[in-house]
Amino acid sequence: SVIRKSFVGNRFFANLCTMTFPLRLPVLLSLAFLAMDSRAAERKPLDVQYETAARRIIGLGPSDNVAFERLAEMCDTFGSRFSGSQNLEKAIDWCLAKLVEDGFENVRGEPVTVPRWVRGNETARVISPRPCELHLLGLGGSVGTPKGGIRARALVVTSFEELREKAADAKGRIIVFNAPFVDYGSTVVFRVKGAIEAAKVGAVASLIRSVAPFSMQTPHTGMMDYDSAVPKIPHAAISIEDAEMLQRFQERGDAIEIELKMEAQTLPDGQSRNVVAELVGTEYPEQIVLLSGHIDSWDVGTGAMDDGGGCFASWQAVRILKQLNLRPRRTIRVVFWTNEENGMAGVKTYREKHAADLNNHLIAMESDSGTFAPEGFSFDGSEKAMALFEEFAALLKPLGADRLKWGAEVSDVSQLASKGVPVMGLDVDRTKYFWYHHTDADTIDKLDIDEFNRCAAAMAIMAYVVADMPERLPR
Repeated sequence: SVIRKSFVGNRFFANLCTMTFPLRLPVLLSLAFLAMDSRAAERKPLDVQYETAARRIIGLGPSDNVAFERLAEMCDTFGSRFSGSQNLEKAIDWCLAKLVEDGFENVRGEPVTVPRWVRGNETARVISPRPCELHLLGLGGSVGTPKGGIRARALVVTSFEELREKAADAKGRIIVFNAPFVDYGSTVVFRVKGAIEAAKVGAVASLIRSVAPFSMQTPHTGMMDYDSAVPKIPHAAISIEDAEMLQRFQERGDAIEIELKMEAQTLPDGQSRNVVAELVGTEYPEQIVLLSGHIDSWDVGTGAMDDGGGCFASWQAVRILKQLNLRPRRTIRVVFWTNEENGMAGVKTYREKHAADLNNHLIAMESDSGTFAPEGFSFDGSEKAMALFEEFAALLKPLGADRLKWGAEVSDVSQLASKGVPVMGLDVDRTKYFWYHHTDADTIDKLDIDEFNRCAAAMAIMAYVVADMPERLPR
């Protein structure tokens, strides 16, 4: 059929039809490839093919505030959603019901076994040189103090190197790491490894200056590690203001004594779920474009920014497509990961459960940097795939989200990259992200409804084009 349309009226085609089949077959195959190459060369650029769809998505996005209002409702109703908590499971039930209400397909909760760490009551106070309470948050996975607490002299240091230099003075002390924020990757090492390094020099507990560039007496929690080669000691974060005060005490020559009490404990594993819902493709339903965020949060704040917004922007992206009746050739799957904050059991379980299908995961996208003003997308995958993104990036320009760069800054879906799945992150303006990250201040008022809607529209365009374009995204 392709050859006939390409060569109809041609005398050569008429002569070809008189040939015997063995002679005709190689010629037919050669002509077929030539015809298909010709068609490929005539393919319209992706920005032209999807200009109308993108315009419709951008037009609808800012006028539909249902998703943002639902995000506020979830955060207000269920509060923080830490792994192993009833708050998280009730929020998941609520999300599943709303997804069914919206008409998503194959809505389900996929079981995940998750760790359970419980903070309990915790306090820290300076005994001398001036009695005062410290603003404290225990770090995820920390052990508690003995029942009566720990009372000891403090030693303030600004780096691991300074700690090693002062090792002779560190035994029996509470080490305070007052390391200024450089960037998250450089500074978070004190949260992750601080207890290990302090234990190596004989400390009885460790406190860190919160991993943040700004504070209003808001300590930041987060995950930490232990090393079986050294004792496990209590590990917690204090506010920037308190860490600086302790530094000044020490520089004046004051002896600092602190009393620390923490009831933190790790309980037996519990059960949770990944939330999964789909918009099934019309031609290649087995091929998956995955949009995601993580539904769990820390046990402080309400997780609006980290990462309720990422989940609901992914959800809203597909709601927009459904409202516009833009059903792509391939399936778009929305996933809300559980247990990102203290273990990533959700995505690891998904990776195992769907191992046989990962070759058909064209791309896995994630929003986990707050739904602030979108700037573009970061990507880890093939150069051929990036070339296709560049072909339609201009469609995202009205949203301010047309920047493409290498190096996806993603947490959960990075676990799928090791299995060959291309991964992508929504990049946003993170100027204030670490102001509120893992604190009581992570609440819905920190997000802007217009910026949220622009994030959702950007994800909708990216997902729709990848899921609908004629060729499969190359690996």
